Amino acid sequence: MTDIAYEDNDPSRYIAVIGMAGRFPGAASVTQFWRNLCQGIESISVLDDQRDPAHPEYVPAYGVLAGAAEFDAEFFGYSPNDALILDPQHRLVLECAHEALESAGYGGSGRPMTGVFVGGSGTHYAEHVRARLDQLPFVDEWQLRQSTAVDFLSSRIAYQLGLTGPAVTVQTACSTSLVAVHVAIQSILAGDCDMAIAGGASVIASLPRMRYTPGGIVAPDGHCRTFDAASAGTVSASAVGLVVLRPLADALADGDHIHAVIRGSAINNDGRGKIGFTAPSVSGQVEVVRAAHAAAGVHSDEIGYVEAHGTATALGDPIEVAALTKAFGAGTGSRDRCWIGSVKTNIGHADAAAGVVGLIKTVLAVEHGVLPASLHFERPNPAIDFASSPFEVNTRLREWGTPGRPRIGGVNALGVGGTNAHAVVAQAPSAPEVSAGRSHQLLVLSARTPSGVETAARQLADHLRAHPDVNLADVAWTLQTGRTAYPHRRFVVAADPSEAVAALRGGSLEGNIAKTASPAPVFMFPGQGGQHVGMAAALYSQEPEFRRGLDQIADLAGPSLGLDLRDVLFPQGDHQRDLAGRRLDTIAVSQPAVFAVQYAMAQLLMSWRLRPSAVVGHSLGAYAAACVAGVFSPADAVKLVVERGRLLGLIPAGGMAAVRMPEAELTPLLPAGLSVGAVNGPRQCTVTGPVDLVARFVRELTERAIEARVLRIATAGHSSLVEPILDRFAEVVAGLHMHRPELPMLSDTTGTWADPDRLRTVDYWVAHLRQPIRFGDALSTLLATESRVLVDVGPGRTLQSLTRQHPDFGDRHVVVHMLPHPVDAISDLGTALAAMGQLWAGGASVDLTALHAGERRRRTPLPTYPFERRRYLVPPPEHARPTASGNTPASWIGARAQGTPDEGMRRDNPPHPPVLAALLVAFGKALGEPDIEAQDSFFDLGGDSLIATKVAAWARTEFAVAVTAADILRSRNAARLASVIEERRAGAAPTMQRINP
Repeated sequence: MTDIAYEDNDPSRYIAVIGMAGRFPGAASVTQFWRNLCQGIESISVLDDQRDPAHPEYVPAYGVLAGAAEFDAEFFGYSPNDALILDPQHRLVLECAHEALESAGYGGSGRPMTGVFVGGSGTHYAEHVRARLDQLPFVDEWQLRQSTAVDFLSSRIAYQLGLTGPAVTVQTACSTSLVAVHVAIQSILAGDCDMAIAGGASVIASLPRMRYTPGGIVAPDGHCRTFDAASAGTVSASAVGLVVLRPLADALADGDHIHAVIRGSAINNDGRGKIGFTAPSVSGQVEVVRAAHAAAGVHSDEIGYVEAHGTATALGDPIEVAALTKAFGAGTGSRDRCWIGSVKTNIGHADAAAGVVGLIKTVLAVEHGVLPASLHFERPNPAIDFASSPFEVNTRLREWGTPGRPRIGGVNALGVGGTNAHAVVAQAPSAPEVSAGRSHQLLVLSARTPSGVETAARQLADHLRAHPDVNLADVAWTLQTGRTAYPHRRFVVAADPSEAVAALRGGSLEGNIAKTASPAPVFMFPGQGGQHVGMAAALYSQEPEFRRGLDQIADLAGPSLGLDLRDVLFPQGDHQRDLAGRRLDTIAVSQPAVFAVQYAMAQLLMSWRLRPSAVVGHSLGAYAAACVAGVFSPADAVKLVVERGRLLGLIPAGGMAAVRMPEAELTPLLPAGLSVGAVNGPRQCTVTGPVDLVARFVRELTERAIEARVLRIATAGHSSLVEPILDRFAEVVAGLHMHRPELPMLSDTTGTWADPDRLRTVDYWVAHLRQPIRFGDALSTLLATESRVLVDVGPGRTLQSLTRQHPDFGDRHVVVHMLPHPVDAISDLGTALAAMGQLWAGGASVDLTALHAGERRRRTPLPTYPFERRRYLVPPPEHARPTASGNTPASWIGARAQGTPDEGMRRDNPPHPPVLAALLVAFGKALGEPDIEAQDSFFDLGGDSLIATKVAAWARTEFAVAVTAADILRSRNAARLASVIEERRAGAAPTMQRINP
């Protein structure tokens, strides 16, 4: 990319295009639209069903928008009935606005203050609905107007997407959408908003009949032949186009993907300087182009391409080229030919959306350095003096190169009535290089439905396969920060795009359904058993906060240990690894090593803004828990753990064994010299004592078919063997400064919440060394709460396994482990990121942006939300008459998208009582969902206060009792509302006249 300098002008006035979305004839996305343009595809459809031999003047051609009547009503919270009434133009603009923000990387909640500036065409949809009001009893004129009038386009987007900047609807006929872009730019520059969605739409869901009249604007042959001698008019089309705009400096600072830069724009009106209201004016067009060049600080000879309005009309094209020629004549110096073209030759004239469609085409041409062909040009229109102009029609796909200077293009939009707009679009400056990030990345996906999240996974896999060189850290950043998190969630951890594709397509997705309210996590710190040489090596090498924490403990422990824990954990070479393994097998080294890793892991998690609400430890893990809670300073905790390991190393050789048996049944079987060292659950005990006694007892239990196994712990903690060292241990504890904990700490000695003052006593910690661990009771205390998020800080997954095996563990709980077991194939970093993914998927309060703290990341374009659409269309009056097969509102709503909730779930129920039966019919008609059941939520079906008010008014008349909208909102479903009405009817006055819904 050319490295563009902006010192010559005022870069603070430049606006970056950071996102785009649209629907176009032949293309459901901007990506497909660009592909079609580059392939020279004409997307105007021949409508054979509209041919009429009796009226050959009707031209059966149109730029058809596939699926124009389809909409994901549930995603936006609309009932089927509301979606049916809502103009398809409103629906598609709303979907595209959501997509545009996601394409810009601002689909989440943390976006800058955003304005909306859009306009649309007249669609006549209100007339279709108004003609069928007799079949829509709960629709009134006010609802119809706000559902179809162009006035509400911008406000609807702002409301649905939660945008708080200006919401302005712009209407200037064919130049509407480019004028909207100009107004958005001015609003940003004035400080009214920090970002803006701008553009327009023209969506005709029921296709009009286009009539050719000589000298009119409709092409008789169904082709738009801009600038050609055979041009005789245009072809109408439907389209939606939106762009997301930000100040260039802000976009660069925040790592936005900048498609192109709008260096300047201008609008004006012809006034009376023309032959008629609908006629174009050379002088008006000249002035708007010159004003845009001046605003952009460019000379006309710097511009290499102009996207013309180019309607192919007999009057319009010659005047437009004459005006451009005159405006460009103001440039200084010699110049090369300037290419010119019109997207209308590809898709037709999209009316209010035409200007932004041309802008999107030009932005893509500037970005990719490619000029698509303008179609159907063979001989120039004799009324156009190309020879005296700087312009030449671009008739083939060509590279657009401007050695030593940026690519700059112009976009022209002219409205019937004389409102003109022009924008100057330039190549974006080079983006600064960013690092590849950590070796593994967490990619998150979510949707409102299970099928939606599966579709999102397929779309992302296809995108990564098509873009194998994409920076995976940028993909992770965009997904984590630029998307809203919906209930159905999936994630993958991958080292590169190909690995991500394999996971996304191979069924390796992990996920969950997010809980609605998830508390802050509880950190759980295990004891010994999971330690191994090389544990947490990837975290130490790649995560600065982890490295700082471990270095701190290693430096504190080194003088007392006589060795560097880093040499034990991360040895270099086979010889050093063997030596490290032997050292780690000793309790004197393994205990401070485990503590160091746990402390460093906790510091890393807290730097990732995963802050614990409470802590609990298991034996040795209690010291890390107490340190994190603030009972011990790191220095005192290290002193205590090192001395604990040294003292335990002095006692006779001991061992531990896990026994699958309740404590009450195990205790009578214990021979003299053995103790219950831990009770980890109702049938999870640990026996501790001399190593030979432990081994013999395990053999005896095995012979009796009782599950038992020796643990990899070469000491007999929590047994009588530790009694000789208790006095010395007490002296060490007494010499420490113990503080009141800053976090609640669950005692693994009692299984209950520890008294903060008792945690500061010598007796507590001496008893902790000798008494059995009651972690099962601690889990019972934790899991008794409605919901819990539990984090096994590791190493290993012992505490996660104990938690999942506990009988109180259920769907309302989430538990993860942060460090792998020695036999796990995944790396330390991969395990930690997967745990973060599991927490996020379970709905825990996880700030994934903290994963990239200190990194400079860029947003990258990715597939947007996979809407699951149904068809909603009230047909035109002439097509809406009842037929033998029936033509009712139910037939105007298409089938539910495959795989969405409730599909195939309706049951055959016995007849309902009369009140409930009538309510179900009324709910169905008001909401447009005929298969409503008694317990279905009014809100989940798209109900709101306005619909509730209408149903309440019907119910008051129907049942002759007082019913209010509040009654419906409180009842939430038809069954409860029926009970309320039945109670009131028992003492009601005589009934009023019934009016069926």
